[in-house]
Amino acid sequence: MKKNLFSDNKQGSKGFYAALGISAIMIGSACWFAYGQSKKLTDDLTAKDSVSEAEAPVNKRAYNVPKVTTTAKRTTAPVRTAVSFTVTTVAAPNTEVTLPAAAIDAGEPVEEAPVAAAKLDDVKSPLEDMSFMITPFSGSELVRSETTGSWQTHNGTDFAADVGAEVYAVASGEVTEIKNDPVWGVTVTIDHKNGYVTRYCGLSQALSVQQGDKLAGGDLIGTIGNTADIESALTPHLHLEMLHNGAYIDPMSELT
Repeated sequence: MKKNLFSDNKQGSKGFYAALGISAIMIGSACWFAYGQSKKLTDDLTAKDSVSEAEAPVNKRAYNVPKVTTTAKRTTAPVRTAVSFTVTTVAAPNTEVTLPAAAIDAGEPVEEAPVAAAKLDDVKSPLEDMSFMITPFSGSELVRSETTGSWQTHNGTDFAADVGAEVYAVASGEVTEIKNDPVWGVTVTIDHKNGYVTRYCGLSQALSVQQGDKLAGGDLIGTIGNTADIESALTPHLHLEMLHNGAYIDPMSELT
């Protein structure tokens, strides 16, 4: 039996086109699926970026920082306005300040005239006889006390004198204190009103002055009594102290 070639060819062509059509459909489906997946991925990424931007924490350090913009160039020069002001000096009440004209004109500092050191006026001897000094002023140097045996400063000068010998004010001044000191005995203090103060220690109870008396240099104060217990081991004497501006000084610097 003879084969129908035309029939066989026709059937083969139909199978070929059928296979080709199926392949085309499969390729198109694959492309459409790939496109859909790509679009979905893109949409997801875009959505995530939007959420990240919206939920991103605000950087407080960068908050309210203006964006950098292009600054326009100034076309005109700035206008400068002169400002005047007045300085008012307020002086203290009832205070008058006067500066020498020469110092104001030249702008030089005002020099004050040197002030001479105050001295006792018309100094007198506290005793008729001062030739017997038994203990000098020691300043800051420690000396051994014959009465207590301790080492200490001696803030005055001791002049030997008989009990009952008269004691005089070394300069004019006011009697500011009289007391019977448990250490220095009967003591009279005179303020000479120029930074100087004198103290006369170891006197007798029989005094010639009272507190508040105004004295001249050489006026009688009292007599030697040997009442200073802290120096009782010494012969009867006057313990004379002198202060200048509150500091002890050597009485001999003023008496000689």
